[in-house]
Amino acid sequence: MNGIVIVDKPQGWTSQDVTARLRRVFDTRRIGHGGTLDPMATGVLPVFVGRATRAVEFFEHAEKTYETVLLLGKRTDTQDVTGRVLEERPVSLSLADVEAVLPQFRGEILQVPPMYSALKVNGQKLCDLARKGQQVERKPRPITIFELTLLSFEENRLRLRVRCSKGTYIRTLCDDIGAALGTLGCMESLRRTQAGDYSITEAVPLETLLETDSPETYLRGMDSMFTRYPAVTLTPNQEKRCRNGNSFTRPMANGTYRAYGENGEFLMLAKVEDNVMSTIKSFFEV
Repeated sequence: MNGIVIVDKPQGWTSQDVTARLRRVFDTRRIGHGGTLDPMATGVLPVFVGRATRAVEFFEHAEKTYETVLLLGKRTDTQDVTGRVLEERPVSLSLADVEAVLPQFRGEILQVPPMYSALKVNGQKLCDLARKGQQVERKPRPITIFELTLLSFEENRLRLRVRCSKGTYIRTLCDDIGAALGTLGCMESLRRTQAGDYSITEAVPLETLLETDSPETYLRGMDSMFTRYPAVTLTPNQEKRCRNGNSFTRPMANGTYRAYGENGEFLMLAKVEDNVMSTIKSFFEV
């Protein structure tokens, strides 16, 4: 089986837990996921099955959208409510206070990665060092917050929608917003509602996949990741050259395309430069 399944990841599972179970469901070792979610997080987790694993690399830079609850007045060592409480403060903020601070977190900003993350320093994961009580210097990294919307503000909780670039830590964003408000903050909940072109409305609960006798019915085509690119159908001769890894003449505008065989099979993600089409990544069965 080959394709992409959009999983609604439940709380308490790691992304690796999900792929490990789905290896058995789809009876294949070739499986991967697009965009790690913390165990406490839920929501959209694209899982790539079989030949579709060749598309994972194109998903790494996809934008993500989250809904999160920021709990004010509390700071933890993990920057979320699962961690050890380091400090607590009373909260006295108005809606105007919150709305005045949020704009500084929109657009291109710098963010210091949290210690409790899978990033490596000198070959060691930061989270492993953090569990040993160690702190190491982390350089701020550029990220982009495309959208930061306040959905609700009740007592000491802010519910936010965040659309962001790769490498954004929502836990750290919560911590930073709390500090900017003159108090403390940590992440209470997190749900990913969009990853690339895939939305929570099309996600399948993991439990459904574990119980079904026909998991293949939930697989999307490998080309579903590339719908923003126009589709072209190759001639038999062009398809032959494509399958041999050769470029060929194709008079059309420069750009990226989805290339199909005459039988409708998705063959490759292709690029055209100066009327010559060549392979970016092939997806046909060898």
